[in-house]
Amino acid sequence: MSYQQEYQQSLNNKIEFWASKASALSWFKPPQTILSKDANGIDRWFADGELNTAYLALDYHIEQGRGDQAAVIYDSPVTNTIESISYSSLRNRVALLAGVLTSLGINQGDRVLIYLPMIPQAVIAMLACARIGAIHSVVFGGFAAQEIASRIDDATPDVILTASCGIEFNNIIPYLPIVEQAIALATHHIKHCVVYQRQHYHAELKAKPTASSSDNTVTYSDWQALLDQASPADCVTVKATDPLYILYTSGTTGKPKGVVRDNGGHAVALHYSMKAIYDIEPGEVFWAASDVGWVVGHSYIVYGPLIAGCTTILYEGKPIRTPDAGAFWRVCEQHKVKAIFSAPTAFRAIKKADANGRYLSRYDLSHLQTAFLAGERTDPATYEWLSQLLKRPIIDHWWQTETGWSIAASMTGIERLPCKAGSASLPVPGFELSIVDNAGNRLAANQQGNILLKLPLPPSSFPTLWNDFDRYQASYLSDFPGFYLTGDGGYFDEQGYLFVMGRTDDVINVAGHRFSTGEMEEVVASHSAIAECAVIGIHDPLRGQVPIAMVIVKDGIASENINRVPEEIIALVREKIGAVAYLKQALVVKRLPKTRSGKILRNVLRQLANGESFRPPSTIDDPKALKEMEKTFRDYKVGSYQSP
Repeated sequence: MSYQQEYQQSLNNKIEFWASKASALSWFKPPQTILSKDANGIDRWFADGELNTAYLALDYHIEQGRGDQAAVIYDSPVTNTIESISYSSLRNRVALLAGVLTSLGINQGDRVLIYLPMIPQAVIAMLACARIGAIHSVVFGGFAAQEIASRIDDATPDVILTASCGIEFNNIIPYLPIVEQAIALATHHIKHCVVYQRQHYHAELKAKPTASSSDNTVTYSDWQALLDQASPADCVTVKATDPLYILYTSGTTGKPKGVVRDNGGHAVALHYSMKAIYDIEPGEVFWAASDVGWVVGHSYIVYGPLIAGCTTILYEGKPIRTPDAGAFWRVCEQHKVKAIFSAPTAFRAIKKADANGRYLSRYDLSHLQTAFLAGERTDPATYEWLSQLLKRPIIDHWWQTETGWSIAASMTGIERLPCKAGSASLPVPGFELSIVDNAGNRLAANQQGNILLKLPLPPSSFPTLWNDFDRYQASYLSDFPGFYLTGDGGYFDEQGYLFVMGRTDDVINVAGHRFSTGEMEEVVASHSAIAECAVIGIHDPLRGQVPIAMVIVKDGIASENINRVPEEIIALVREKIGAVAYLKQALVVKRLPKTRSGKILRNVLRQLANGESFRPPSTIDDPKALKEMEKTFRDYKVGSYQSP
């Protein structure tokens, strides 16, 4: 079947199409109702089906005779460790940790927060939650205490699973002090904190439960000690519409959005995608060079490859300096990787360190067939460089935390079609896309507008935000009735190829990580010397975008204190959000350009810093303010004003 036939079938015969894909899975109770509405009027897939995601990812393959096959290859250049874990071994370790969670009082529907580095225990923790029907919420290991605390208060978990440390290059990062601070900051009270002791750093666990300010106690336990006392837990039966996990993503306000992923639709979509998009068969090796703290890690380090019976790579390292710019190519050769998936920023880092591919020439990449890129827009220069370097198809594809899998891609397992630099290729079966202006009028080819997805969204797409359906409806469904607002802008060309140009809101993408500029502004504004501020994302050749802050200090602040403000703001953002936010410039300015109604012209500032052409809005209060900002950007060598 050609791509066009597959795609049209998914739109014209939705029920039959997804019923067929669902039948490829081993359900405890196969669904009879393929598509229905829930109490909120939201489309839900396979509502009467029953299954267990951990069973599909592990037990099923053992029953099919693949128990000895490698499920996970843990490759850690930062610890000089390589460990191959079979499906049988992984199932046993998952079942035992599931028993630990059960012994701690975790039941079906309870939440568990996971704050772990890229070690096997992270995968085991996620699958252990899935095995007993608990809902996991993984927090990226680079986030600071305040970010963890906000997720604790929203998801209200009883248990935190963490480790003694993370390792970045040669740096040991103790995790427990961060977690303890988060617990102290949070309003919700954690009952248990389970700590995996890594041999590289031992965390001192409190000898007895420590009383918090309101006399609630947190019990700190050693991971291995609990395993030694545990009995393995079996898979429980969950409904297809029961939540599998909550994954938080930045919103345009300071409060993160808890994207809810269900069990059934998620399993069906990911199983379908492994062959249809990535052309990966059971037993083949797939490597998503991401982190389990992000949606790519959830979908394509853990669930997708394992549900499909593949071997997945869990990589604790970087594209460079672990030990060099040949790190990715070494992993591909050593583990016979068929397809690699990473963010463009990773390949830009390799390009910066090894533009001529000297390291690549040292490795045999005969098993590698395709490289997939996502997480941010792939600029044409990076696309062309990587194409010439690898001499293999480079597939840029586009998706969101909210969907959990690709919205647009080249479906390499169905029909290998030509790709275009700067394009995410063609809509994925199940997704019906439109490009419209702000009034909802459909735009012609090559006209840029809002990217909308027609309802119903296909399986895996989120049905709500955790405990915040009103925000879900207002953020995604209210602007264009009958459509999901992606928040991204772009256009189709004459051949129907999609070009995604960037966010239409104030969320920026730093090396594939989404951050809210509104959230950063809240942190910056909390500094005692700041009267007003704005944070924008500007183009960066390595990370895609980086934030810069512009601040107005309060009257009466001594000049020596003003001079310290930029470095204090940078440190504050690092403390409250994390170094991963990469705020490196904070500019003290006299005023910010605004409309007459007082709205800061953030989009114009972004265009000015990026050297893009723009037209000042007719509502601008004082056009001279833009000239002042242009001089400031030039003086501080911001964005396009940097010396070549």
